[in-house]
Amino acid sequence: MVLGNNGGSLSCVQYIVIVKGPGGPRPPVKPAVQAPVRVTWSACLVQRPEWYGSDEAIRIADNVLLYQRNTGGWPKDIDMAEPIPEHRKSFFLTEKERTDDSTIDNGATVTQLKYLARVYKATRLERFKEGFLKGLDYLLAAQYPNGGWPQYYPNLRGYYANITYNDNAMVNVLTLLQSIAKKAPEYDFVDPARREKAARAVAKGIDCILKTQIRVNGKLTAWCAQHDPKTLAPAPARSYELESISGFESVGIVRFLMSLENPSPKVIEAVEAAVKWFEEVKLTGIKVVEKPDPSLPGGYDRVVVEDPNAPPIWARFYEIGTNRPFFCGRDGIKKYSLAEIEHERRVGYSWYTNAPAYLIEKEYPLWRAKHPTK
Repeated sequence: MVLGNNGGSLSCVQYIVIVKGPGGPRPPVKPAVQAPVRVTWSACLVQRPEWYGSDEAIRIADNVLLYQRNTGGWPKDIDMAEPIPEHRKSFFLTEKERTDDSTIDNGATVTQLKYLARVYKATRLERFKEGFLKGLDYLLAAQYPNGGWPQYYPNLRGYYANITYNDNAMVNVLTLLQSIAKKAPEYDFVDPARREKAARAVAKGIDCILKTQIRVNGKLTAWCAQHDPKTLAPAPARSYELESISGFESVGIVRFLMSLENPSPKVIEAVEAAVKWFEEVKLTGIKVVEKPDPSLPGGYDRVVVEDPNAPPIWARFYEIGTNRPFFCGRDGIKKYSLAEIEHERRVGYSWYTNAPAYLIEKEYPLWRAKHPTK
């Protein structure tokens, strides 16, 4: 039975079949209403602009405020988009008093600030602006006089106090503050006084980066994942993270330096030296593979195999002075082969990276063309 031709379009005829049964004609079945897909915290910064004004975005932003410590910062590794039952909210209110877990590690605090800014811009709800400014003040207060940032603040216990480039922690902070200082549209609500503080913080941070670049026999190389907050020397963190020149963290640092609009001669020198070091220490003829092995936890092992056609890769850690890749288990003993450390660390940490490849093959030549050698 033809009920319509979709507005006269002969190419789009619609048909509805009515099935007669014992009780007479059955009404057409209505399509089920699909529940909205819940946004996870890891996807909170990749939504369409209009989404940030939605009820769901506001709900998540209120969660973010609930998790914010009175320090102004946030803890890490929490899905802040997960619905919080009403009976649990009183617990999280008491957690706001904690001073031991505010951090910039694993994207914490920077991610929350970016999210609050987007929701505030979309809604103009003042509580989100207030939370953002409190978090911004936290980042400004956490910076050392020498320009570096600790991994945690105000909890400066152990390696938490180190100037932290690990997983791009400090670079993430500097990139955010640079956007604020430049009055990027998403942060144009920040007052002039804070923008000026952000600009000064970025300048100090750049100075710290330049001073922590490792020299070997008078030659600039790259950076360690952590540096001592007083001496600025390369520093260890967890038992398997020894002093080194980092083939991964140094990429984010160089990329940040290349983002500067008017780089000083020292910045240009730092970039040139780091890129040259990347070229010198790249590893060719090998690749890392995951090899099935039912006898091992997880059912696989991670091994290095020879492959003359493999693209270049880099080690996470290079020995200072020799540029020799090294690896380390939880016993803290340096090894020179991935196979020598325990399986748990072998498969549970990123020991190799291809991150420098795009930097030196694509980004650096474009940057170099803008800043030719004088």
